[in-house]
Amino acid sequence: MWKDYLTVHFIVLIWGFTAVLGKESGLPATELVFYRTGISAVALGIWLALQGKKLTVGRNAIKHLLLTGILVGLHWNLFFGAVYYSNVSVCLAGMASATLWTAFTEPIMMRRRILWYEVVIGILIIYGLQVIFSAEFDHVLGLSLAIASAFLAAVFAVLNARFVQKYDAQVISFWQMAGAWGASALFLPFYAHYLAENQTLQFETSAWGWGAILILSLICTVYAYSLGVKVMRKITPFMMNLSVNMEPIYGIIMAAIFYREHEQLTPDFYWGTGIVLLAVLIYPIIQRYEARRKLMKT
Repeated sequence: MWKDYLTVHFIVLIWGFTAVLGKESGLPATELVFYRTGISAVALGIWLALQGKKLTVGRNAIKHLLLTGILVGLHWNLFFGAVYYSNVSVCLAGMASATLWTAFTEPIMMRRRILWYEVVIGILIIYGLQVIFSAEFDHVLGLSLAIASAFLAAVFAVLNARFVQKYDAQVISFWQMAGAWGASALFLPFYAHYLAENQTLQFETSAWGWGAILILSLICTVYAYSLGVKVMRKITPFMMNLSVNMEPIYGIIMAAIFYREHEQLTPDFYWGTGIVLLAVLIYPIIQRYEARRKLMKT
């Protein structure tokens, strides 16, 4: 079990780079997701072909995986949109709300009872977010986009926990990246006409930007996303999203190093982030206490 937890935190460490890489790409969210999902789908397809793995999982399963991929694509659009309209630190703090969303979505979708301590921890996280929200009022749009992104992350985490019990993790990732790319491609004309700045799509970037896109696609997605799906065979979606709450720590440290964002944020931001991290740390303690209490009753 400890090996699985260490794997999860290694994945989260890699994901901590995603907001920074998105910023370094120099592209708006929609164009970036279009590139990220397209490159990832092609790379996964080639890798699966080299391993001799089949992509066929049944027509009905493919439909469900493609639809989940649309959720993943929308999640990333909101995520990188949050970075674009605020900054890396605020975006990652908003993503911490995924734990509260998972406390409700997992029991509903997995048909188990709601656990009181998961809800309490989720509420504690929301309080931390409220502190951040009041401190960083200039970043309301960015924080709101991050919270919406976190909700979608909670939903597809639960769905992937079910898919991975039946299908290969890399095959799941391939179809989901294909679904995310297809949805992005269909959305581009609407985006260009109504939402893009000056009604112009921005697909050109620098050599450095292309490097960031490739790292984002191949390491943070093909490798880390697939590994994240695979490890969910052994841990719960709540535990996964709870561990992902460490992403703000890694991301904020990186933002401080690369962009000196720590100079732009108020003390209340760090107070709110500290509350979120406290919730992450007390979860295993409460979980262990509840397990012992049940054992004493039997």
